[in-house]
Amino acid sequence: MDEKDASPFLVVLGIAQDAGYPAAGCRKHCCQRAWDHPEHRRHCACLAIVDPASRQRWLLDCTPDFPAQLNMLDTVAPVAGRLGVEGILLTHGHIGHYTGLIHLGREALDAHRMPIHAMPRMRKFLETNGPWDQLVSNRNIDLQDLVAGRVFELFEGVSLSAFLVTHRDEYTETVGFRIIGPQKTVVYLPDIDSWDGEGPGLAELLDEVDTAFIDGTFYAANELPSRDMDEIAHPLITETIERLKALPNELRAKVRFLHFNHSNPVLDPASQEAQAVAAAGCGIAAEMEIVEL
Repeated sequence: MDEKDASPFLVVLGIAQDAGYPAAGCRKHCCQRAWDHPEHRRHCACLAIVDPASRQRWLLDCTPDFPAQLNMLDTVAPVAGRLGVEGILLTHGHIGHYTGLIHLGREALDAHRMPIHAMPRMRKFLETNGPWDQLVSNRNIDLQDLVAGRVFELFEGVSLSAFLVTHRDEYTETVGFRIIGPQKTVVYLPDIDSWDGEGPGLAELLDEVDTAFIDGTFYAANELPSRDMDEIAHPLITETIERLKALPNELRAKVRFLHFNHSNPVLDPASQEAQAVAAAGCGIAAEMEIVEL
């Protein structure tokens, strides 16, 4: 197919929670499998939006795995130059979603005015805290305002809007992204405390889109016996599936869980838990998965 005739698409560059998979210091069964067999390792949650016609590439979140994910993007949508990214849009200020910005600094890529689209508190956080403020003063990044509910055109035929959700907003607000293409609409919502907080409800969200990449951080409440799960709130996959039971099959089929903690058994596709997700009519996001827009 000629590039000029190719449809814009979205590609999944990561499906793991902020710490990646395997996690530092974990030698339990959940991570030992990935330490022993590198093919099982997974990157932090991140999507890219690509327009073959204009050769534009946009990133949703900038993770600690930025170098590897940029290389992954180059394999599916190569462009000339070192970076070839039109802009980066940030969901919030937890470490897996913005700390890849370090690779834009003068110690690394030494980028020039890379557009970083951020909500007001996220923008202020980057402007007033080191080392991020150095990226601003050195003009490695150019901060752009992101406004919840305002439609932002990425390129001809594809636009994006941010929507606020409830999450542990210690430093910044948290948003999900709704990506509207010429044929399909996709939502990216890697982090949310619960489906009862601020933002669209689960049924409403699924009714408005064709594919939903949503928070699947934990499968069940017993994954981290040494931690208080209330302090790291996320909707459990089991809870989300329970809510989905009342919805039609076509809505359940839109779900693609991602942002998996290293303890989450669905990282092993042969696990009973991964099979239970499939039996519920839902999906598990895969790295290098492509969704046409």
